[in-house]
Amino acid sequence: MDTTENTTPTTETLRENRPRPDDGYRRLRSFQLATIIYDATVSFCDRLIDRSSRTHDRMVQAARSGRQYIAESSRAAAADSTTAVHLTNAARNSLDELLLDYEDFLRQRKLRTWPKDGSEAQAVRNVEIKHENSAALDPVAYAAWLEHKDPAVAANARICLIDQVDYLLARQATAREPSCNSQSCGSHQPAADRSSEKKVIKHLTDSSDTHAPACKLCGKPMALRTARTGKSAGRSFWGCTGYPECKGTLPGEKPV
Repeated sequence: MDTTENTTPTTETLRENRPRPDDGYRRLRSFQLATIIYDATVSFCDRLIDRSSRTHDRMVQAARSGRQYIAESSRAAAADSTTAVHLTNAARNSLDELLLDYEDFLRQRKLRTWPKDGSEAQAVRNVEIKHENSAALDPVAYAAWLEHKDPAVAANARICLIDQVDYLLARQATAREPSCNSQSCGSHQPAADRSSEKKVIKHLTDSSDTHAPACKLCGKPMALRTARTGKSAGRSFWGCTGYPECKGTLPGEKPV
């Protein structure tokens, strides 16, 4: 009987030895703030939004997707700046949807919105400035606003954080754009790069929100949005995260 030990690696062993994807994104201030926003949105919605409502689902989904896009964008940056820029813009789109929901919350309840240059908004922004030399942001530093009993303070503070992340993401996108050239960006992007981008975006969709459909026009993930004007005002619909370049839409009901 052959008692030689089988040295063929198992699937489990290969998985354990596989290098972990670069997690340098965790050091990005945009990702750290987006994580605080995600956690703060979950607590806000659980406390102030009907858990069975679409609004609750939509807000939590937008916060989670924005955070995930930032991570995926950072991972993609080293290999494909075009994909990284697309994913960075997708993060901005998701967080913009979240911003609108917080603004709706304040307006529909006739609560005051803080001026962007007001002392209250500046106080929230100063937290990050005071910790700019820290490796990571401590969510506790924002607790006085995020856990405030007044819904207006809680919502406005989250809006301030979203504005900060959007500013950082805009800078990241601009910094990555120069590495694109006429052969690898826009309509002249090679088929191989387009395929790579779709794979990254599909992975993102699969891992961050199993309900989000892909755009039938361009293949990018879609985000749940709310019509603001016209006959469909107030109704939800799926809009392409590639907007305004792609204007693909689908009915708002979540696919089964």
